[in-house]
Formats: sequence, structure tokens, C-alpha cells
Amino acid sequence: MEVLDEDPAYVERFKTAFKTDLSERQANINNGWLKMASALDPRFKDLKYLPRGERQEVWTSLEALLHKEPSRATPGPSEEPAKMKRSLLLLASDSDSDGEMGPNRALSLYKAEPSISMEECPLQWWSTHAGTHLQLSALARKYLATPATSVPCERLFSLAGNIVQKKSAALTSENVNKLVCLSDWLRKK
Repeated sequence: MEVLDEDPAYVERFKTAFKTDLSERQANINNGWLKMASALDPRFKDLKYLPRGERQEVWTSLEALLHKEPSRATPGPSEEPAKMKRSLLLLASDSDSDGEMGPNRALSLYKAEPSISMEECPLQWWSTHAGTHLQLSALARKYLATPATSVPCERLFSLAGNIVQKKSAALTSENVNKLVCLSDWLRKK
């Protein structure tokens, strides 16, 4: 995408603006957040896209986050009785020697889990394995629930803006929701 001598002036301006915008976007990317989200995604937790040295850095920073995170192993007073019983059973298991799982043990147990297929949902996986990985599940919800892009939200607002115009300003919110939903269904068909 280099500017060539034979490029017209408008192409030169475009290429220059494009390169500037792309370099600003690359500078603003939060790579640490992306690496942490990849480590907590059971599909990509092997981190094979990173060099070996960077993989260990990611796991070390995740361990540091676990040290900062308050322990979720002991049930709080607001938890349901069934959840309290389940967590007490987990705490009293023979596999834990000291009664509470440390960050190193939590990470090694998570790493030992098999990776899931690309078609499976990582949030559903964490939902079903939250009891096994108490300390990591809260971090996984935090890092994996962040949308990669705001495009779907912007499309929804544009669609709702097309439906709610001056002529149809008297529509109730319930009818607007129904029209947006129907429009989405028709587009998917």
C-alpha cells in the first residue's frame, strides 16, 4: 500500500489516510486483554498462535490476576443453600490437600481440561464447569463477555431508526420490539 509516483493525488491521499488510520488502530489495540481472553477461551487455551515465551507470560499474568481476585471458594451468606452444599462438598474433597485451591493448582487443572471444538460456545462451557473452576469462572465471564465489535448493536439501532420514523412515532415500544424481531427473522430466512 505504498504511494507510487504514478498514483493520482486522490489515491495518494487515500493511501496515506488509510495507512495512518490503520497504524493508529494497531497502536490502540489492547493485546494484553486479547491474550487473556484467548487463554480463558477453552477453544484457544493452548495459545498456539503465540511464540512459546509469550504463552508463559500470559499464564503468569493470569496467575497474578487470580492472586488479586477475591477467593470464590468459600460461599457467601447470600448464596442459595444448594450452592453452599455443593461448594462445601468441593472444599471437603480429598483431592485438595489444603482445603482451598491456589491459583497455580486452578490454572493447572484448567490447562489439563481438553480443548473444545470451534462450534461449541465458550460461555456455555464455563457455565457448566464453573463449579470445577471457581476462581477462573469469574475472570472468564469478564474477559469473554466483551463483544469483539459493536457492529451488531449499530445495525440494530439503524434498523430501529428505520422503523420508528415521524409517520410511525406513535408505535408502542412493544410493537417496535416485535417489528425489529420480525425484520431480523425475515433477513435470516
